[in-house]
Amino acid sequence: MDKSSGQFKTIDEYLSSWPKDVRSRLQAIREAVKEEVPEAEEAIRYQMPTFRLDGNLVFFAAFKNHIGFYPLPSAMEEFREELSHYKTGKGSIQFPMDEPLPLPLIRKIVRFRVEETKRKGRA
Repeated sequence: MDKSSGQFKTIDEYLSSWPKDVRSRLQAIREAVKEEVPEAEEAIRYQMPTFRLDGNLVFFAAFKNHIGFYPLPSAMEEFREELSHYKTGKGSIQFPMDEPLPLPLIRKIVRFRVEETKRKGRA
């Protein structure tokens, strides 16, 4: 699918629009999330790969120089120290393309978001 059309329907379509090296990084994130929360639904939201579990859990996307990972502001606060190496925003993290992905940290963030979602569901 052509990225310029901006109408991805599946994560597979999104991934296939990127060169192999970028696609492999995106796939590594996808697999890490799926392993941590196999019951999560895959979706496309805001034209980004998204995992949903009683609402949006995490988003991720590729850009020219980084992979964006979007775990929502609560996770950003929870992992502030561990994320200090990365460029961050209110609810976003930029993982540079020229560095290894911090998959153990991504997994921890996903587990935090799952627990947070479950707590909100019980409230």
